[in-house]
Amino acid sequence: MPEIQLGAYTLRSHGAQLARIHMHDWLILLLLIIIDVVLNVIEPFHRFVGQDMMTDLKYPLQGNTIPFWGVPLVAVVLPMVVIAGIYYYRKDVYDLHHAILGLLFAVLITGVLTDAIKDAVGRPRPDFFWRCFPDGKGVFDAITKNVLCTGDKKVIKEGHKSFPSGHTSWSFAGLGFLAWYLAGKIRVFDRKGHVAKLCLIFLPLLVASLVGVSRVDDYWHHWQDVFAGSLLGTTVASICYLQFFPPPYDADGWGPFAYFQNLADSRPVGVQPSSSMNNYNNMQLTNAEYDDHDSDRPHLAIRSIGDDIEAGGLR
Repeated sequence: MPEIQLGAYTLRSHGAQLARIHMHDWLILLLLIIIDVVLNVIEPFHRFVGQDMMTDLKYPLQGNTIPFWGVPLVAVVLPMVVIAGIYYYRKDVYDLHHAILGLLFAVLITGVLTDAIKDAVGRPRPDFFWRCFPDGKGVFDAITKNVLCTGDKKVIKEGHKSFPSGHTSWSFAGLGFLAWYLAGKIRVFDRKGHVAKLCLIFLPLLVASLVGVSRVDDYWHHWQDVFAGSLLGTTVASICYLQFFPPPYDADGWGPFAYFQNLADSRPVGVQPSSSMNNYNNMQLTNAEYDDHDSDRPHLAIRSIGDDIEAGGLR
């Protein structure tokens, strides 16, 4: 009897088709990049900073524990490596394409929202005094007591971008998406009580949290900036993931909607769609195994990575 296996759709067989269907999505990603570049070029709002406010803004000006170029490595490249590894194992181009697309949407939408809020709020960083007065001699308006900065304009501009934390929001967007993705792949909510699966899911979130903590330790952000950035990144990551994948606790949470839709379109006669995809345009197959001795029905064997882990590890 024929067997329907996860892995019937590869880059060679369906890659070009997916690229054509989602061409507008990739163009929107390009637009988001352009918007984010513009937001980083424009001058942020210069909030009033009085002389008596400097008490909390005199932390030392120092470098970044996590450099700016390190954030894309942690939030984008690392999740992509994991996603590519799962594609190499499963050969499911729908999962590969939608995971990468969802990941990029998560980090870029988060980036645009973060930088837009930064420019609009203009909150001074904890080290603002030393950015404004690198010689340590404060100069203030005689009437308003507002700062009259004497430092480098680029350094001062960056000093008005404290809220929210971009390092943190990007990290939680990318690694938060990865946590959702892994939760679905290993079926962390299968009600079997494997705590080790939860540890794997919390690992990306721990890394994102440590990135956020480093921003406070480096005196580049107040704790409120980091907290807001983590909420923003996690929220956008969750929305973007659920745009392409069922919730991890769903019976079919291990694969993207598009995979089940395409599988349903090509299903053999006699195989009925499941209830979970009935809720998604009635186009998803049952996640079950049919009896080999059943009359004329094909044998359906779709397994998740979680199944393979429980059976003795990835092969």
